[in-house]
Amino acid sequence: MPPLVFVIGDSISIQYGPYLEKMLAGRWRYARKGGQAEAMKNLDIPRGANGGDSSMVLAYLREKTADGSFRPDVLLLNCGLHDIKTDPKTQARQVPLDNYRENLREIVALVRATGARLVWVRTTPVIDRIHNAKQREFCRYAPDVTSYNALADEVMAQAGAVSADLHAFTESLGGEEVFCDHVHFTEPVRQLQAAFLAGVLEAMR
Repeated sequence: MPPLVFVIGDSISIQYGPYLEKMLAGRWRYARKGGQAEAMKNLDIPRGANGGDSSMVLAYLREKTADGSFRPDVLLLNCGLHDIKTDPKTQARQVPLDNYRENLREIVALVRATGARLVWVRTTPVIDRIHNAKQREFCRYAPDVTSYNALADEVMAQAGAVSADLHAFTESLGGEEVFCDHVHFTEPVRQLQAAFLAGVLEAMR
């Protein structure tokens, strides 16, 4: 039986997911956090298949692993874009950096208990001017993407996780033209992101 990869991620993963599933067909079984229809109602409000911030991912994994039956071969995981959401008035991050660190450490411990191999997907780029002109309810800033990615790199390296640098890969595809809105990507970019991640997974077989 092909190995099972289980995906937990934000709306970026929802959008590249169908392409990734198709590319892995026959060599991997593919599953992800459920609730696609609910998630698609508003990709900026995490629910259903949208994993949300690190606190939400941690809560989901606690529930998912509680009875010991959750046993994927590989967990493909990301959280970060919702963590860095910033209140325009107070400049408070949704999940402060120190809390993000602690959440990731607990997430790693839960994944280890399942016996799964962890693939950490680095958070994709943000262009401040584009994001904050089109999304007025909250801000995101590129320096936060850098800081949160760097912290995650540290935690995941200590955990021995595989790092999939979707951030650098996506940056290599172009500049402003890769975005279809404030933070999501065009269909061709989603397909290329899926191909990149499929390559990471295939290298693990």
